[in-house]
Amino acid sequence: MPDRSNETLEFSQSVIEQIGYYVYLLIDPLDEGPFYVGKGTGNRVFAHVNDAIINPQATDKLDRIRTIETRGNKVRHQILRHGLTEKEAFEIEASVIDLLGLDGLTNQVLGHESLERGKMSANDIMAQYDAHPISIEEPTLLVTVNKLFRYGMSPEELYEITRGNWVVGEQRNRVKYAHTVYRGIVREVFHVRQWFPIEARSTHQKTRTRWRFEGEVAHELRHYIGGDVSRYLTQNPVRYINCDP
Repeated sequence: MPDRSNETLEFSQSVIEQIGYYVYLLIDPLDEGPFYVGKGTGNRVFAHVNDAIINPQATDKLDRIRTIETRGNKVRHQILRHGLTEKEAFEIEASVIDLLGLDGLTNQVLGHESLERGKMSANDIMAQYDAHPISIEEPTLLVTVNKLFRYGMSPEELYEITRGNWVVGEQRNRVKYAHTVYRGIVREVFHVRQWFPIEARSTHQKTRTRWRFEGEVAHELRHYIGGDVSRYLTQNPVRYINCDP
């Protein structure tokens, strides 16, 4: 890496006082692509390059900066919007991250309230704001996936977060369908073909033996998607419906 130990990247105090909060991009000059989106005041935009110089910590962002430096290039700093309030900066940062997607960035998390108000399809908007309570008639397991869900997931991705690992009892053998539920709304429905035991993902989980199902999308129950099942839910992430003996 080029010796930049004596180089300081910073705005003058005059600039700082005039630009207020801002949203910025870190850009790789090789492909002109942004690899990080941030918000801040003062010299926050330059802090990442300075950290990469003096801090040996390994992160996707810092490693990308070091790679750029090793090539003999310099990270480009682009101010996307300035003169903002803090709230405006949060909103713009989140919107840009939603647009570019985490897969192409070194940001570790989505922006402010992205899951609640971020990028969604028109169908997701209707499901969130115009969902009607539904009654489920089939033997069903409602699976709440609030921590794993994100908008735009494919049926395959929804299947993986719905199928397990769960603490379920003998009632599982009467389950015919599993509904993927996020914030009280059904997002997908799957046939449950069979269950098999599996070890808990974390050593901190008290119940070691858990269960995962195999199945596929239940196309004949698409009418449940977008329906509100809040009235059925409890604090438990799984809830049996119509599975009593």
